[in-house]
Amino acid sequence: MKARRHQLILTLIAEQVIETQDELVAALRAHGLHVTQATVSRDIKELRLAKVATADGRYRYALPAAPPHGSHDALERAQRAFDEYVISVDYVGNLLMVKTLPGSAMVVAACIDALNLEGVLGTVAGDDSVLVVTREAERRPPTGPTKTVYEKLAGMAGLRPPST
Repeated sequence: MKARRHQLILTLIAEQVIETQDELVAALRAHGLHVTQATVSRDIKELRLAKVATADGRYRYALPAAPPHGSHDALERAQRAFDEYVISVDYVGNLLMVKTLPGSAMVVAACIDALNLEGVLGTVAGDDSVLVVTREAERRPPTGPTKTVYEKLAGMAGLRPPST
């Protein structure tokens, strides 16, 4: 239940401007979760949400900026998330699969991202799993279909792909 609530809170603050705990309580209730203000207050603390200024001078809840590389705070937060939500970790090649309790993958992925681990290219979170993509020690140019897709996407983003 807590993992599902945390996941929903993260989704809500990403999609809506939520300025107060009362607004967050109302949004959670609108999604079928009957919570108290005290519960939401604890969730805000556990998720380490921050109030950030909006363009019009108001304040809203958001995930805090990523802490610096090797931050002790980020490591503690990641450890708590792994203790509470992670079921298993497996790998193949440069891909790691972190299995989580249902609804908690986004929280775990955010914690992994906040660690700023060298070699991690990025994370992709589903409902109950996080895909962690790492760089190989030797960076080789893409080939075959990967090369074609990479060049197309880089071109669409206005980026010049590295010479191959």
